[in-house]
This record gives sequence, structure tokens and C-alpha cells, in this order.
Amino acid sequence: MVITWYGYSCFKIQSGDTVIITDPFDKSIGLNPPRGQAHIVTVSHAHSGHNNVESITGEPLLINGPGEYETRGIGINGIFSYHDSKEGKERGVNAIYTFEVEGINICHLGDLGEKKLADEEVEKIGDVDILMIPVGGEKTIDAEEATEIINQIDPRIVIPMHYKIPGLAGNLAPVEDFLKEIGAAKKEPQEKLTLKKKDLPQEDTEVVVMKV
Repeated sequence: MVITWYGYSCFKIQSGDTVIITDPFDKSIGLNPPRGQAHIVTVSHAHSGHNNVESITGEPLLINGPGEYETRGIGINGIFSYHDSKEGKERGVNAIYTFEVEGINICHLGDLGEKKLADEEVEKIGDVDILMIPVGGEKTIDAEEATEIINQIDPRIVIPMHYKIPGLAGNLAPVEDFLKEIGAAKKEPQEKLTLKKKDLPQEDTEVVVMKV
């Protein structure tokens, strides 16, 4: 499996010749939108920084809400959640997605705004090997809230997303705030994360910072 980050909440997850794209964004956020073919595209919510499905070619399975899905040997579960801490009254709803790829459980939290997950949400998410979590605040959770949710989920690998990088519009906090909050040393950003199930950490949770 190879994971690449395009910025914001957009990742490419590739397993063999199967490609998954999460939360493709448009140019309004200040970054170049993702391009290329995909077989699966997930959208956490209907905001322009997360639902630019027109930039993705091919005939992908579009998943934009809760439910159970399966294609090309990959199981996907969409879980209902909120984009804010007031039960959606400010910014509406958000879909959390879990993927089972090559025996590895991946969870993408989208633009989660809840300061703490409900027990029911944690149960639906289940065991997580790789957690993609927003950490930059503003319209989603910040570093402190992200750390609390990581403790609830207890993944093997954490990939922070939705934080300030050069060119990005808005007032998101930098990833360094999150690294300080969670007690992780400064990380050299990786262009790609390539791993198999046997490569997963067996004890402490590892934080992986990615480069656009």
C-alpha cells in the first residue's frame, strides 16, 4: 500500500492498481486540485474544499455519506458524525470513513468537529491501524481535541491533516502545534508512506507527517 497526501484532507491510497481518493478539493483553498484516475472517491461533506469530484477521472465509485460499501475487494464504512461541536447546528454533518485495505484498517475522520467521540462512534470505527485526523482547528478539531480523540481510538499510526501549509488559504494552525501537544518530536515530512501489514508499529503509536 502507498499513501500520498495532496494537502488539506485529500489523500491517495493505492493498493496494487486500485486507487482511492479522499476529500478532493478545488482551487478555492489555494492549492492545486488533485488530478488523475481513481476507482473510489470519498467525500466527507459538501464543502468545496472536500467535494471536488469533477477533478478525478475514470468512473469511480462515489461515496458521500454513511453506509457500508464494497468494491474491488476493499470494504468501506461511512459513519455519521458532526462538523461542529453543536450537533451540526453551525456547519452541518460529516462522514467518517473506514477502509480495509490489504488487511490494514484505515480511518479518515473528514472534517470532524466533535471535541470528543461518542462511545457509539468509537465502536463503529473499531480497531484502527492508520488514523488520518484533522489537527489545524478553525472549522474542525484543533491539536488538543485531536490528541483526545487519538487517545479514544488508539491507532498504530497517526497521519495529521487539515493544517497550515504554504499556499493554503485560511487560518489553520501549523502541524508543529499538534506535535507539541501530543508529545512527538519534530518529524521529517515524508513524500509517500509505503507499508504492509507486517510493518505496522506493535507498541507505541507512531506519528507520520507527510509532504505535499
